[in-house]
Amino acid sequence: MNQDEFTDSPKVSSEIEPWPVSRLSATLKEWIERLGVLWIEGELASIKISPTNMFGELRDLKLENSVSIHAWSVAKIPMDLKQGDRVVALIKPAFWPKGGKLTMQVIEMRKVGLGELLERIERLRAQLTLEGLTSIERKQPLPFLPNTIGLITGKNSDAEKDVLENAKLRWPDVTFRVINTLVQGDKAANEVIAAIQELDADPAVDVIIIARGGGSFLDLMVFSDEALVRAVANAKTPIVSAIGHENDRPILDDVADLRASTPTDAAKRVVPDVQEERIKLEQLRQKNFLRIDGFITNQLAMLEQIISRPILANPYNFIEIHESEITQLTEQMHLQIENLLSREAMHIGHLKKQVQSLSPQSTLDRGYAVLRDLDGHVISDSKKVKSGQALKVRLAKGEIDVASK
Repeated sequence: MNQDEFTDSPKVSSEIEPWPVSRLSATLKEWIERLGVLWIEGELASIKISPTNMFGELRDLKLENSVSIHAWSVAKIPMDLKQGDRVVALIKPAFWPKGGKLTMQVIEMRKVGLGELLERIERLRAQLTLEGLTSIERKQPLPFLPNTIGLITGKNSDAEKDVLENAKLRWPDVTFRVINTLVQGDKAANEVIAAIQELDADPAVDVIIIARGGGSFLDLMVFSDEALVRAVANAKTPIVSAIGHENDRPILDDVADLRASTPTDAAKRVVPDVQEERIKLEQLRQKNFLRIDGFITNQLAMLEQIISRPILANPYNFIEIHESEITQLTEQMHLQIENLLSREAMHIGHLKKQVQSLSPQSTLDRGYAVLRDLDGHVISDSKKVKSGQALKVRLAKGEIDVASK
């Protein structure tokens, strides 16, 4: 936005031709008054009401920003307003050139009622439910025995003492990392969010407890702050809500991984009782002992039943009963083997005769002879024998030397 937009005159300010303060004031007044009227919400940091007018300061619900307010008529302003009240106001911004002061003229103002606050909380609760941030599936399980427990609570508060004392009673060696924050008021939400992020980033912290010892509905409003509950939903570390209350349920209870009714209850839910665990271990040991003892007793009884059987009273009786059967089977086996050997011997003799009948020696035995030359070649054709050639004749028994004519 350039300087021409602040005035009807096209002339702009410069080092050579600077604006007078009055012109700047007039320009600011003109533009501020163009805002018209609007509704705002905040907390009364201070207020002074008389029968004819009202002066005070309205502070932002989360930040340090504040504005001065005034009203020339108190007809539409509750006379019981006090410091710390949460209000909505219809205001008209105004700038006073003489003093260079920006103020808000209040036309109408009213307290933010509990009904309206509850309605806002329920709308936010419904929105978070629609997004799935309150679903059971998102809940993270708590570790059985956490290494370090993160605790976010008011400094020197009863809630802090309740958690620490009850946890130590249950498990003396338990370790805590405590971050003290405001637990009500405008600054509380930002402090709790910062503490959540710090503990969530610590790898030694296995679970985080957010604790407060009850309070009024307005005191607990911080635990329904949208930014805070979204920080809880985004945390990787399981978070336990331990806000001591029963009637009013802040949204933190819905988004946290576990809701404890009180800080003391949180300590009991997060930290196991060493004595109880010892009792459980002893009970489990006894139970296992009885199971093993019962098993051994049953097995011994079964063994006694087996041993008491007549057949096992004298083990040799069992052998004697079956001795004749074994002898008979042995004789049958020997006979079968002898028969098998006899059949095979006959078969072998038959094969031997067949082989002998086909052998050259059998032919020689019948009076035949084999004629060969001196090189051992068999002579089967007389035409291949020369006159006077030396030959050998193989008979059934022995050889003779001959010569052809």
